[in-house]
Amino acid sequence: MSPGLYAREKGAGGAPMVLLHGFGGHHGDWTDIQPDLARDRLVLAYDLPGHGRSRDAAGTGSAGATAKAIVADLEARGLTRVHLAGFSMGGAIAVLTALRAPQVVASLTLLAPGGFGPEINAPLLRRFAEAASADELRIGLDEMSAPGFSTLTRDVAGLAAIRFAPGMRDSMLAVVASITRDGTQGEIPRAMMAGLPMPVSVVWGTSDPVLPYAQSAGLPASWTLHTLPGVGHMVLNEARRAVTGAIRRMAR
Repeated sequence: MSPGLYAREKGAGGAPMVLLHGFGGHHGDWTDIQPDLARDRLVLAYDLPGHGRSRDAAGTGSAGATAKAIVADLEARGLTRVHLAGFSMGGAIAVLTALRAPQVVASLTLLAPGGFGPEINAPLLRRFAEAASADELRIGLDEMSAPGFSTLTRDVAGLAAIRFAPGMRDSMLAVVASITRDGTQGEIPRAMMAGLPMPVSVVWGTSDPVLPYAQSAGLPASWTLHTLPGVGHMVLNEARRAVTGAIRRMAR
């Protein structure tokens, strides 16, 4: 496995499933989703390079480097075919993983994914990276959600335990600088995505303040788009059942 790359494993058997969190998160973002998915299969929830227990792992930096690290780690674990789901930055990494190793990815579920257009709320993400207290983390999470949504204290506390480890703030600032150069994000060409051979599902909230829902326009004709009216960017918290159902459908 790549040095320091961590994944929480649950379940056994079935076609394995891999979950990739978004910027500033960790494997615990899937706490309410992973056990449900793991009822009939092995499910891995990664800490992406630069995050959580993978802070010093190979692949920290660009989304492409992270995708390369994920492919290498799956190979080291002996996982030759997986269903892959990614949220936000993890969605962009999931697409790049599928482009790098299409033979490994059985399906893709992309949740408010990065890389679908240049627009990104860079100031909000930088404030989230700079958060120095649980209250500031809560503010960031709530600002990324739809108006009126309040993040559970349990989720804030779980993230705080990871984010305030020594050296983590510098790591977050380095990652956010990489993904928001000049206030925009890198875009994965639609033509490249259209060439992916596996089924792809996209889940996006219409009130996303981080990555505009308008970036869901012009998807490849074979892809499926699930629109979540009034939902913000934090779909793992705001629409857990819809997210779980979307991933399960793809795994079938």
